[in-house]
Amino acid sequence: MNEFWHLSSVIALLAGVTFLTRALPFMVLGRVADHPLLEHLGRFLPPIVMVLLVIYSFKNDVAFSLDFLPELGCLLLVTALHLAFRQALISIVGGTAMYMLLMQIGVG
Repeated sequence: MNEFWHLSSVIALLAGVTFLTRALPFMVLGRVADHPLLEHLGRFLPPIVMVLLVIYSFKNDVAFSLDFLPELGCLLLVTALHLAFRQALISIVGGTAMYMLLMQIGVG
């Protein structure tokens, strides 16, 4: 029976800590949600992260070979789809489908 209480207390403690780590940012940042710095970061950080991900994905291919052409085509498709429809899901699905098609037919 000792193992039961030990295991139960560990589970309860971990559940409490998990709940606290999820709820604490909302409790603390709720007061400063309208701060100009947070609004600035919320506006500009997502596009910056996306640009960094694109640069990171091309960093090795561009310098050494033409293996980046399928990725570049998919990037152009995603950009065109996003500019045409302004729907992230359409852009993501379209780019992913094109990339998978190119990989299946052996282009990349």
